[in-house]
Amino acid sequence: MNSTVPVNTQDCTSLLTAIGDSLYVIGGKWKLRVIGSLREGNKRFNEIQRTVEGISARVLSSELKELELNGLIKRIVHTQPVIVVEYQVTDYAGTLGNVLLALADWGTMHRDKIRKERQTKL
Repeated sequence: MNSTVPVNTQDCTSLLTAIGDSLYVIGGKWKLRVIGSLREGNKRFNEIQRTVEGISARVLSSELKELELNGLIKRIVHTQPVIVVEYQVTDYAGTLGNVLLALADWGTMHRDKIRKERQTKL
């Protein structure tokens, strides 16, 4: 058994609470993709929407607001000579680096596993 897995009810409850808190902030289909897009550099709304394939303008707007409220991105308004709004990741979003890498590694492993299982069934 993995030594990081809680063995008592209190530890398990604490772990589940922490996971719930994390998923509340970064969960869903789009948030981590938006953060990933912004890790390449500041982007305007339409640039983010083009980078994150399939996201609607309404959903992107909502996700950007939530990410900003949680301190993961910053909205920058340039007022001269024309008003331009850009978004950038905050230093705090950098704390998700290991999470993003772990999810990418697990996603790759899982996709390979599913492909292999399907090939063996054919």
